[in-house]
Amino acid sequence: MPHRPRIIDPADSFEVVIDGQAVRIAVRRSTRARRYTLRLSHATGQPLLVIPPRGSLQRGLEFARSQTDWLRERLKRVPGLVPFETGAEIPVRGKPHILRHTGSLRGIVQAQGRDEETGLTAIRVPGAIEHFPRRVTDWLKKEARADLEPAVFAYAARLRVTPKRIAIRDQSSRWGSCSANGTLSFSWRLILAPPLVLDYLAAHEVTHLVEMNHSPRFWRTLERIAPETPKAEAWLKAHGVSLFRYGER
Repeated sequence: MPHRPRIIDPADSFEVVIDGQAVRIAVRRSTRARRYTLRLSHATGQPLLVIPPRGSLQRGLEFARSQTDWLRERLKRVPGLVPFETGAEIPVRGKPHILRHTGSLRGIVQAQGRDEETGLTAIRVPGAIEHFPRRVTDWLKKEARADLEPAVFAYAARLRVTPKRIAIRDQSSRWGSCSANGTLSFSWRLILAPPLVLDYLAAHEVTHLVEMNHSPRFWRTLERIAPETPKAEAWLKAHGVSLFRYGER
């Protein structure tokens, strides 16, 4: 999965003017970058200029300013944020759900029944209203673990490997990772995506227990155990950024 760019300095950013509006671009240096690139952050939608190890900041700024037409079009596509609040619509396993506060102080969060107003499956959230966002996030993390654990163990059995631990996190630069000691980490936001995407990421990280790289052998092994890899990667490329709309960042 993509490597997190190393920060040059928190103050390293600059502005360009697009259609009369100032747009701030963050600057990062990546040890793996081979060229200057401009992209939108998955987590925030903010433009990010990535500079290769031996690149210069000045050349990076010139490159970014040459890409204003591209940036203008991409910024138009950045979706609005959807906070976790009663009445908000969010995807779970790729299908739309509606968040509803039950009004009760006790109980557990559960997806139960159809919402009378929208017809969507309702995620009913009890407890004090000020704890509503946290309770939704905790529930989504639990659901993500419930899907990821059996997928990981099934793929691990096929490859005859044993993960040390499975961690569920809010990773903003990668969907999953595999540490040298065998810990597999995943973004809880995978529970928002269609099941084939979560399943693919489980297979991807388990394959790293065999091949700690992205060599041709890695991809051959991965596509042997997860033949829908191209389809899942295409979905992430097209829609992955939208998963960061949901909840507080």
